[in-house]
Amino acid sequence: MARDDVALPDGYPEFLGSLKRRVRDAQVRAQRTVNSQLIELYWSIGREVLSQQEKQGWGAGVLGRLAGDLRTEFPQMNGFSSRNLQYMRAFAVAWAGTEPIVQQAVAGLPWGHITVLLDKLDTSESRDWYAASAVKNGWSRNLLLNQIKNRTLERTGSAPSNFTAELAPGDSDLARQIAKDPYVFDFLELTEDAAERDLEQALMDRIVDTLRELGKGFAFVGRQVHFDVGGDDFYLDLLFFHIEQLRYIVIELKTGKFQPEHAGKLAFYVSLVDDRLRRDAHAPTVGILICGDRNDHTVRYALGRSGSPMAVSTYTYDSLPPSEKRALPDADELTSALGWDEESQEQLD
Repeated sequence: MARDDVALPDGYPEFLGSLKRRVRDAQVRAQRTVNSQLIELYWSIGREVLSQQEKQGWGAGVLGRLAGDLRTEFPQMNGFSSRNLQYMRAFAVAWAGTEPIVQQAVAGLPWGHITVLLDKLDTSESRDWYAASAVKNGWSRNLLLNQIKNRTLERTGSAPSNFTAELAPGDSDLARQIAKDPYVFDFLELTEDAAERDLEQALMDRIVDTLRELGKGFAFVGRQVHFDVGGDDFYLDLLFFHIEQLRYIVIELKTGKFQPEHAGKLAFYVSLVDDRLRRDAHAPTVGILICGDRNDHTVRYALGRSGSPMAVSTYTYDSLPPSEKRALPDADELTSALGWDEESQEQLD
């Protein structure tokens, strides 16, 4: 009898579906276990190499010989190049004194992610923050690179706000982590003189990138959300809901410089959302004004007596500040100086 001709009992599709989920879950757990063991191995090798270099004064030649001997002994394993052994040593230095390494967030990352952290970051605090964020948010290697390039750590929670005055202590700390400064909209391909409607439309056209830049937890609710207030029509620019903090977030866009009246309008919209949409289980609604420029003194006075929790952020289309961009050589200058081309760069195992 053919397999398709078998009479199936009631509930068979559900039973098969549950088994498939269990197998997939087991596969994921097994992959995580293997990865953690590999990362622990690389960290321990790095510690031993570091110890021998300190005791015996090993040079690059000895490390190269070690790499060759390990590849000969374990030909089925990738990762034993001289370059990778150097990374292992750097790994042990960067996470020194954190034994067992498997209890650190970095142990939950693939090796390629860890090499990015080692290449791009100089402090243990920044490495730990990006490692934990990458594990929590499931960032790919390229997305991790982009988050570092866009200085996400430095921008998170840095927008001036009145959250401390308008929210309870614990809630104000959470709200601060929602607002970045500046927001980097380099994916929009707009010019500096783009109109507010152009900016709003571009953010909606690239909603996935917009949500990624806003941060984990943001869910899009609506654009030009309409409110009827005693016969008067009002439209707030963008409305989001933060699924982790259980709060609405009102975002108003201004391409020009911040003006005090902007705070009054945003406070009005925050009050409307609090009154019309917020439920008892929700945290207080907050507003974020994203503008082209601001005077921090003006912002402080404007937010001081607003009565609604708000932050004022700026935005840029550049992932690096102008001063840093001017200091960087372009790609051709780097290639010429190093004598590299794309095909000659050594690939990570």
